[in-house]
Amino acid sequence: MNALEIGTLAVPGARLYFEVRGSGPLLLLIPGGNSDAAVFEGLAVALAAGRRVVTYDPRGYSRSPLDGPPADQRIEVHADDARRLLDHLSATGGADGSAQVFGSCSGGLVALALMTRHPGLVRSVVAHEPPAMELLPDAARYRAFFEDVHEDYRREGVGPALRKLQPLFGGRPAPALPEAYDNSAFFLAHMMRPSTRFVPDLAALTAVADRVVVAGGRGSRAQVIHRPAAALAELLGRELAEFPGRHAGYAKHPAEFARRLDGVLTAAPAAVPHARGPARGPGG
Repeated sequence: MNALEIGTLAVPGARLYFEVRGSGPLLLLIPGGNSDAAVFEGLAVALAAGRRVVTYDPRGYSRSPLDGPPADQRIEVHADDARRLLDHLSATGGADGSAQVFGSCSGGLVALALMTRHPGLVRSVVAHEPPAMELLPDAARYRAFFEDVHEDYRREGVGPALRKLQPLFGGRPAPALPEAYDNSAFFLAHMMRPSTRFVPDLAALTAVADRVVVAGGRGSRAQVIHRPAAALAELLGRELAEFPGRHAGYAKHPAEFARRLDGVLTAAPAAVPHARGPARGPGG
């Protein structure tokens, strides 16, 4: 089994906890929703046979504490965190810094923002069911829906708010997922609304569409959470890639999911056609 390396990285406003497994081409896995690095453990172990796989807790989650009081979490800030993590790993691991990136749910939005903000750093991106609700024709309905969920959280707490999210997943309760800590309250208070209101940069994504794979779960085709992925794939002129399981198929079926992801990553372009430019966004 590949040895597990654990590290921390100071970024503006937070300190990121990360894990590295394996050796070879660099692959960054970005969790979404209320998940942390633990949700990818099975997937990371399976992929580390031929890759250097990096997982981490996003800022404010689990083992990645904020330096000050919590605030709403902007996708752009999370993308810059991911860029800093890749820069750090390049400096310490002797790689050229380019990486392939997989992100699911809000982590998929972070992966897309990382690609558009730092195209010379990312070889290819797989965005699995990113909740880009603003791309839907009934976006206003879902904006109001998430406002209601947030108000339920403030009035009644985590349990009622999470139950109110069930229609997005076919009326099912959220599956129990591996986690280092329960981040549900932080997600509901600070991440849910900014992520579901985030609008991907379609013009920038179209320019690199050959390096972008939009993915969805085989079991979630009829669920609301699948709709933004289908809409984004259509807007980019790309075929939606189907993966095993539902929204959290990477945690429920890690071996099968890893085989599918490995095939998609292997088929992606092998080199970055853009020169690395200056970083964009807060803090450089």
